[in-house]
Amino acid sequence: MQKVFPYAFIFVAAGLLFFSFLGHVHLFDWDEINFAECAREMIVSKDYLRAQIDFMPFWEKPPFFIWMQVLSMKIFGVGEFAARFPNALTGVITLVSVYYIGKRVHNEKIAFWWSLLFAASWLPHIYFKSGIIDPVFNLFIFAAFYQIWTLKSSKQPTLHAAAAGLLLGMAVLTKGPVAILIAVISLIAYLVINRGLNGYKVKHLFLVALTASIPMLFWMAAAVASHGIAYGKWFMSEFVTYQIRLFSTEDADHGGPFFYHFIVLLIGCFPASIFLFQYIGKRNTGQPKTNDFTRWMWILFWVVLILFSIVKTKIVHYSSLCYFPLTYLAALQLAQLSYDPRKFKKSVKVLLLSIGTIVSILIGALPLVGLYKQKLIPYIEDPFAVGNLAADIPWSGIECCWGILYLVGIWISAMYMRKNFRNGMIALCVCQIIIIQVAVIHFTPKVEGYTQRAAIEYFQGFEGKDVYVKPLDYMSYAHLFYSNKSATANQNYYSYKHNNKGEATSPEANEGWLLTGNIDKPAYFICKIQDKKKFLAMSQLEQIGEKNGFAFFKRK
Repeated sequence: MQKVFPYAFIFVAAGLLFFSFLGHVHLFDWDEINFAECAREMIVSKDYLRAQIDFMPFWEKPPFFIWMQVLSMKIFGVGEFAARFPNALTGVITLVSVYYIGKRVHNEKIAFWWSLLFAASWLPHIYFKSGIIDPVFNLFIFAAFYQIWTLKSSKQPTLHAAAAGLLLGMAVLTKGPVAILIAVISLIAYLVINRGLNGYKVKHLFLVALTASIPMLFWMAAAVASHGIAYGKWFMSEFVTYQIRLFSTEDADHGGPFFYHFIVLLIGCFPASIFLFQYIGKRNTGQPKTNDFTRWMWILFWVVLILFSIVKTKIVHYSSLCYFPLTYLAALQLAQLSYDPRKFKKSVKVLLLSIGTIVSILIGALPLVGLYKQKLIPYIEDPFAVGNLAADIPWSGIECCWGILYLVGIWISAMYMRKNFRNGMIALCVCQIIIIQVAVIHFTPKVEGYTQRAAIEYFQGFEGKDVYVKPLDYMSYAHLFYSNKSATANQNYYSYKHNNKGEATSPEANEGWLLTGNIDKPAYFICKIQDKKKFLAMSQLEQIGEKNGFAFFKRK
């Protein structure tokens, strides 16, 4: 019973944290709505082998995560809760897994710290309450690395090699070939650091590579059998081109400096990230097996961080695979500090309190922005941001107390660490978990009210109506998901090419037809406020409304 209790406790606690309030706020454009819409269209079209957006082939991502959302929507119905359910379940599995692995590699103490830090750090926690692909993708890759570590000392290395390959293959089927790129670069780094295979056998590594290809090959074979060889060639060509574009260009204006992900991890993985600056003594513990696992984690951390710092497209969740090694390496330090808190570096204490204070001030200041927005607007040059701030979102001064309470909790926890580091750190993590829940449940709906709710409500007004709805001059998937667009709505909107490729002209290519062509039903449009003049100048368009940074039009 004692052996089962920690797992049962983590399972229940994680379930309460991650499943609660999943559907209390709209899905966010782009990524959340993008994948949820793919899942909805799979259900509507009954085409489960090919991802679609606006009922056209979608080549940017493989389908596994979308299949998870389809299953969830079949159970819970199409909506925000179902779209986010797979990641909440992944969060529960992740916390149980890191405890199990931490205990097997080291001991219960490190396992405890590892799972607690994962739950108490900002982005690792929040992503389990989202509808993006990365939590599932990351878990597959981490599990593959664990199998690689296990196979060297296992009595059944072939089994673990096959498992590592299949898990890596599932990561590819979830997000794409970046999983293979990470694995290959990490293996090369491992070979260089250890000056050789260090106990691994070539035949086992070959088996990993072979089995890694199985999930993608099975899916592609089924898709080609259903949609033809031309579709398979077209998909792979577009898919590879898209992956190259992500690496070589600032796709969709998501650029940033080289150190972008360093800052993201430092702030987003607080407080775990702070303890990477606390390294006591030698990295080796004298136990080759555990040293080897730690070496793999360091390699995974730096490979992902440097790789996505080089990549031109910068998006917050691109470095999210770092959460596993980062929280593990931090847990090692917490376990050592529990034995000897005197080695807690002053510089680390200062960094802990500094970042904690800055974040608490930002949380406390957020209600003030809402209360005194009229005084801030004259200093904002972006018309869209000014329009967003016009949203009627209720705020009160008492909400600033969340920032104050968070600040007090951080400082009290830090001071208590002097007397009892373990209990002080636990208090800090509990404080973190509480404030993360407050941010997700209380503040996120208010932020969403400023950024996109006016557009979402506009799209929801067309649900069940036989009309065209189209954003102008900005990218969105919200009009598809929240208007519950039907598969038959595209009959005249899209001209499918009869070249056996399964291609269709893009929505952008048909925007001109909606604006000036011989349309067969009413067409409605939305644009950001700064683009309003451009469309007011079109005589065929009539403005029918304006709200919170968005302008609404109808074709006459």
